[in-house]
Amino acid sequence: MAVTDVSARQNIADSLQDLLLATEDVENFLKQLVDVAAATIPAEVSAGITLARDGHPMTVASSDADAARYDEVQYGHDEGPCLASMRTGEVLVIEDLAQDERFGDYRAHALALGVRSALSLPLHGGEDAVGALNLYANHTHAFGAQQLEVGRRFADEASRALTMAVRLARHAELSAQLQAALTSRAVIDQAIGVVMGQNRCDAEEAFAILRTASQHRNVKLRTVAQEIVTAVSRGSSGKG
Repeated sequence: MAVTDVSARQNIADSLQDLLLATEDVENFLKQLVDVAAATIPAEVSAGITLARDGHPMTVASSDADAARYDEVQYGHDEGPCLASMRTGEVLVIEDLAQDERFGDYRAHALALGVRSALSLPLHGGEDAVGALNLYANHTHAFGAQQLEVGRRFADEASRALTMAVRLARHAELSAQLQAALTSRAVIDQAIGVVMGQNRCDAEEAFAILRTASQHRNVKLRTVAQEIVTAVSRGSSGKG
């Protein structure tokens, strides 16, 4: 690989890493990712990212409304370059859609929308982020050797960044779940203390009382505990 290729790949990697660190969630990351893709490819293009959700393709980000429409046409006909790239894991180029006969039903509708050439590159961001980066142009032969090489480099680095984004999202979700669990535990512990004082019993007996109340009312233990803590807090504030 030439030095310039290494440098270009590193620049893309650095840009996407900075982008990932600067965005607050995966949704914003994907939107900015697709905008960077449209600006990076040396051609005037519309860009979209398709990911599989529960086996169904979905456009999760697009650089403009045209890209979203171009993607949706494929979903409606269950064929097209982005679906083929996502399903096969291979790069797919359409130089002139009017002359390309691989996607019969899709082709007529896409031409009517203004698509003349397309480039779809697979994205591999882990089990939950399999998809394709889709690039469209309204003129023929928009994706030559230079565009294809830049597109490949970008898709490779985007896959790595997407993998990390998914991991960070999972970590944030797990952290939120842990925080919720700790909060629930704290409320339950407070309620146990209240029940111990009211019933002159130990912690084990107090917890059993809470659990019985939860089962009889068919509500979560945390809800019962919160009600007890709230009632005591109101009573204490009322005395003041």
